[in-house]
Amino acid sequence: MPIEINDEEIILSYKNGDEEAFKILINKYTPILYNFTARLSNKNDAIDIVQETFIKIWKNIKNFDSTKASFKTWIFTIARNSTTDFLRKKRSLLFSDMPARVGGGKDGDENITSFAENIPAEDLLPDLALQKLQDAEFLNEVLEKLRLDYREVLILHYQEEMTFEEIGGILNRPLNTVKSQHRRAIIELRKILN
Repeated sequence: MPIEINDEEIILSYKNGDEEAFKILINKYTPILYNFTARLSNKNDAIDIVQETFIKIWKNIKNFDSTKASFKTWIFTIARNSTTDFLRKKRSLLFSDMPARVGGGKDGDENITSFAENIPAEDLLPDLALQKLQDAEFLNEVLEKLRLDYREVLILHYQEEMTFEEIGGILNRPLNTVKSQHRRAIIELRKILN
């Protein structure tokens, strides 16, 4: 039975000149990152996004500091940012011929305090629905109906089994914002399931 080497050991080996060590990371994380980015974009775009993510990881791995974040958190942050950049570029190409929007205004979503935000998330859905959220196929179907920031939180929490603190690190959002987005996502899911 082979002994599994942790990510930090693999990275140290790569930093010490073992080029094969990076291939181990690619083989280990490609399926995970593909699934994550495909849920945020689509399967075709996910291939390009994962490739771009690994290019960024390769360029920056020498600067990775395990005292600041776990490798998994670090690469998910890069994957999430790569997805956002990719979708932004794709959107700007699609709408490059359209006139710029007039008006705008600040999205005050983060500042909204509502009764719904104070409801504990566990009480929002029956146990059966919460169990279904952990089913990948079911979650993929419902995720398509949610906005991107809600999708990110649900995918990272229920499928990647990350804590809200880890998610906050990946998304560069305060812990309370992540918890609030989780609650709002659960509220939206409740509407979809009813």
